[in-house]
Amino acid sequence: MRSLVRRLEHELFVVQAELARAPSSTRPGKAIEHRHVERLEHDIDTFDARHPPLKSFVLPGGAAVASALHVARTVARRAERELVALNREEPLDPELLAWANRLSDLLFALALAANAALGVAEVPPDYTI
Repeated sequence: MRSLVRRLEHELFVVQAELARAPSSTRPGKAIEHRHVERLEHDIDTFDARHPPLKSFVLPGGAAVASALHVARTVARRAERELVALNREEPLDPELLAWANRLSDLLFALALAANAALGVAEVPPDYTI
């Protein structure tokens, strides 16, 4: 999991560089390609297999590492919403948007896998409050 998180940190720097680039830049190539999105999807499948399927929503939390991953997920989801808003003004690469979407899903899968590995049960919300 640590090496995966480290890879995500590197990819985030690539995404930041792409977003900081002027729209008129003539730099060849794309920062985030379809292969990056596919790799995230593969990682999601890998970590989803490490815990039983969810039967309800769960409250974010659990072990400290899972809680930190849930926080990272919410930040990633917020960044995704900002990218979607920016895309309305200045079209972004669709692969970059797809990558941002899959990133938050992977962070959720990692949080659940971390709790499962540490024997921490997920807590569904109590709707009877």
